[in-house]
Amino acid sequence: MHETAYEITTLTPQQPTPNPGMLPTEIPPGVQMVTLPGGVRTLAYTSAQAPPAPPVPVAQPIPTWAKTTALLTPTIGGGIAAAGIGLSYAAPGLIAMSQALWAAVALIAAAAIGVPMLLRIGRSAAGTGRGSTHITQNITASGMFGKANGTINHR
Repeated sequence: MHETAYEITTLTPQQPTPNPGMLPTEIPPGVQMVTLPGGVRTLAYTSAQAPPAPPVPVAQPIPTWAKTTALLTPTIGGGIAAAGIGLSYAAPGLIAMSQALWAAVALIAAAAIGVPMLLRIGRSAAGTGRGSTHITQNITASGMFGKANGTINHR
């Protein structure tokens, strides 16, 4: 056998754990303080663990309200554009129509005033040969629930 210049000793659980003699800042990269299954702490090379892979995003279904909104947006925009174009073409006609409505209002107002005046003038011209008829009626009653009596006078 070979005789060695060093001796390998193992620690038993009753023996205190020796101080590694190095500060944590002095430990080189890839070396860590590890505790073996028997409770012994020692420096050891450790394999660098790759960071865990990020979770793969799962495709989420598009909500129904988003689909509906996406489909209605161009339709509503197109409708508003069509309405704007239609109003620009209809503007001269709308202006003429508003003026025609004001003319109709003026005609109705004139008719409301003029027709009764024409009727009054026509009655007075047709009845120039005879005077107008006056009817006078006198009614009298005695008591709250008494019988009423009246007279009619034609002139």
